[in-house]
Amino acid sequence: MKTNLLGYPRIGSKRELKKSSEAYWKHEISLENHLKNAAKIRQDNWVYQHEHGIDLIPSNDFSLYDQVLDLTLTLGCIPERYTDIKLKENPLDLYYAMARGIQKDGFDITAMEMTKWFDTNYHYIVPEFRKNQAFELLNLKAVNEFKEALDLGIKTKPVLIGPVTFLLLGKETEPNFHRIDLLENLLPVYFKLVEKLIDAGAEYIQFDEPCLTTDLSIKEQEAITKTYTKLAETFPDLKIILANYFDCYGENLKTVLKLPVHALHLDLIRCPLQLDDILNADEFNKKTILSLGVIDGRNIWKNDFEQSLKYIKKATTILGKDKVWIGSSCSLLHSPIDLNLEQKLPTDIKQWLAFAKQKVEEIVSLNSIVTHPNSEENIAALKANKQTILNKSTSKLIHNDAVKNRVSKLTPKDSSRQSIFKQRQSQQKSILNLPLFPTTTIGSFPQTKAVRSWRSKFKKGEILQTEYDDLIENEIKETIRFQESIGLDVLVHGEFERNDMVEYFGEQLNGFAFTNFGWVQSYGSRCVKPPIIFGDVSREHPMTVNWTAYAQSLTDIPVKGMLTGPVTILQWSFVRNDQPRATTCKQIALAIRDEVLDLESAGVKVIQIDEPAIREGLPLRKEDWQAYLNWAITSFKISSCGVADSTQIHTHMCYAEFNDIIDSVAALDADVITIETSRSNMELLDAFVDYKYPNEIGPGVYDIHSPRIPSSEEIEGLLEKACNLLPIEHIWVNPDCGLKTRDWPETKVALTHLVNTAKKLREKFQIEA
Repeated sequence: MKTNLLGYPRIGSKRELKKSSEAYWKHEISLENHLKNAAKIRQDNWVYQHEHGIDLIPSNDFSLYDQVLDLTLTLGCIPERYTDIKLKENPLDLYYAMARGIQKDGFDITAMEMTKWFDTNYHYIVPEFRKNQAFELLNLKAVNEFKEALDLGIKTKPVLIGPVTFLLLGKETEPNFHRIDLLENLLPVYFKLVEKLIDAGAEYIQFDEPCLTTDLSIKEQEAITKTYTKLAETFPDLKIILANYFDCYGENLKTVLKLPVHALHLDLIRCPLQLDDILNADEFNKKTILSLGVIDGRNIWKNDFEQSLKYIKKATTILGKDKVWIGSSCSLLHSPIDLNLEQKLPTDIKQWLAFAKQKVEEIVSLNSIVTHPNSEENIAALKANKQTILNKSTSKLIHNDAVKNRVSKLTPKDSSRQSIFKQRQSQQKSILNLPLFPTTTIGSFPQTKAVRSWRSKFKKGEILQTEYDDLIENEIKETIRFQESIGLDVLVHGEFERNDMVEYFGEQLNGFAFTNFGWVQSYGSRCVKPPIIFGDVSREHPMTVNWTAYAQSLTDIPVKGMLTGPVTILQWSFVRNDQPRATTCKQIALAIRDEVLDLESAGVKVIQIDEPAIREGLPLRKEDWQAYLNWAITSFKISSCGVADSTQIHTHMCYAEFNDIIDSVAALDADVITIETSRSNMELLDAFVDYKYPNEIGPGVYDIHSPRIPSSEEIEGLLEKACNLLPIEHIWVNPDCGLKTRDWPETKVALTHLVNTAKKLREKFQIEA
C-alpha cells in the first residue's frame, strides 16, 4: 500500500512566495534571488513529504503564479498580443505579462482573463485558443523540477494538467470552432513533454482531469478515451495516474473505467458513494489501483480515521492492499500549511484541526494503521482520533438554540422586498438624485503599508483604541475628499479598518475562529486567510455602522454601506462539516440582515452586499444546481430584503460566467449589480443582454487585478460597448473589484479617467437626446 499526495501548497508557511514575487515586481530583489526563494519553498516541501513517509510525492505542483498559466506557456499557447515580449531577455517578463498585463518599456498590454478553478476560490489564468492553434514545447519546467527533486535524492511523481481539462479550461478567441477540436494539434506536443519526463526518469505521472467531474459531451468523453488510449500505447511502461477530484466521475464513469491507466484517483470526501459504484462495476478492471482520497484537501477538520478505514477496508477486501493507495482528496493547495504555527487558537478548537503538514501525517498514520493494526502506537493513535471526533460532536461551543430557532422560524416574507424593482427604482432616483452613468467604486481603497501597520500595532496592543481610531478617521476623511474632488457620485469609506472582506466580519460574529498563519492562495501573490466556522453563527453588535456613519457625516454625497454577503462568507471560510451548508448560510444571512437594518437606521441610503462567490459555489453537475441555488439566493435575500423600497441595495460579483445562472442572478433582485467585464472586453455582458436583465448594472471598466492604468479612451471604448447592449439609464460606471491591492498613484489616475469618461458620455447622450 502506498501513500499518495496530489499536490502541496506553494506559498510557503509564512507567504514567502508572495513576498518574493511582489518584491521582484517592484524591482526590490533580483531575478536570481526570486528564483532562489521559490526553489527553497519547493525543496522544503519535497523534503517534508519525504521525511514523513509520503511514497508518491508530487512535483510540478509548484508555480510562481498559476499552474494553468505554466502549462499554457509550456505548450507555446501565447496570445499574439504578447509576441514582442518574447524577444525580451528576461524569461519571466512574458509569463508575468500574461498574468498581470504590462505597462512599461513601450508595452501596454492587457492581462489574460482569470476565473475560478472549478468550485474553489482559487483563480486560474484562462488559456486563449485560436482556430487551428499551433502548439510548441517552449519550456521544460516540469522536467527541470523533477530533476531538481532528484538531485535531493527524492524521486517524485510529476503532475500535469490533463490535455482535455486544459482545453476545456480555455476559451475560443475566434468563431466557428470548439477548443476540443484542437486535441489533434495538442497531443503530439504534450506527448513530447511526457517523453522528456520519462527520459529524465519519471516512473509515475499524475494527469489531473477534473473536467471529469462535469457534464461532458459525448465528443469530450471520446477525447478522454482517445488521449489515454494513445498515451498508454505511446508509453507502455509509464504508470499513468488519472486524477479526478471535487466530485464523482458521474456519467463519465463508464468511459473512465475502460481507460488503460495504472491508477485511478477518487475524491471520497466530495463523493463517497462512487467507491461502491466502481468496485461493483462490470467495466472495472480489478488490476487497476484505486487511490482513495480520504483526507480532505479543501477543509481543515481532522480526519475521522474510523470512517476513512471503512472505505479503505472495503477497497482492500476486494482488491488487496497492493491495489489500494491512501491519499488526499485533491491537492492541498486549498489548505493552510502548518497548524503548529498557530499559538493563539483556543486549544479546544485547535484539537479538531489539521492543516497541510498535519494532513500529510494523517495520510501516513492511516497507512500505518492499515499495515500494522496491532501495534501499540497505532492502537493509541486510533483511540485518540476517535476521542477528538467525539469531543467535537458534543462540544457546547458549537450549538446555540436561539440561533437554530431563529432559522427555523424564517418565512418567505423574510426574503421578499416590499415592491417590485420598477417601483423601488423610482423612489431611489428621487432620493439619490444621481446623474446618467453614475460612478462609484466597489468598496475598498488602497491599503498602504502604513494602514496595515496601524492595524497590526492595534491588535498587538502597541497603540490605544483612541489613537487607532484617529488614524483611521483621518484616512477615511482624505479618501472621502479625494472621491469628492474627482466627482464620484456614490462614495465609499475605503475599508481601512478591514483586514479581509470575510475575516473582518467573522471576527465580529459568534461561531468563528481565526488563525495567524492560515493563508491559502487565491491567485498569483494574493493570499487569503479564511475564518473557521465551527459553531452556530450570530451577531451581538453592529459591525460597520460607526465607520460608515462617520464617512457619511463628512459629505452630502451618498456613501455606501459595505458588507460581505452570506454565501461569500460561507464559501470563503472553512465551514463546519456537521450540518448542511444551507443551514449555516441562513444563520449568516440573519446576522447580515441585522447589520443592513442598522445601517439603514443610521441614515445610509445605499448598501452593497458583495456576493462574488455565488457562482463559485455552484455544484459541478447541473443536476445539483437548483438545490444549491434555492438556498443560496434565499440566503442573499434574507440578508437584503428587510429594508424600505427607498434604500438601494447593490451587490457585486467578479470572475464568473453568468450565462447558465442568469435567471438566479436576476432572482437576487438587487437594485444594482456590479460585475467584472474589463478583461473579457464586455463579453460577460452578453448573458445580461440575452436575458433582458431588468435591474441596473455596473460593468467594470478598470481591471484592478493588473497594475496597468486604463486610459480614458480604453474606458470609453468599453462603455460604448455597454451602451450598445444595455439601456443607458441602467448603466453604472465602476472598477471591476475593490482597490485594496492597488497603489494610490495608479488608483487616482485610473479613477480620474473613469469619472471623466462618464462625464463625457453624459454630455454626448444629452446632446443626442
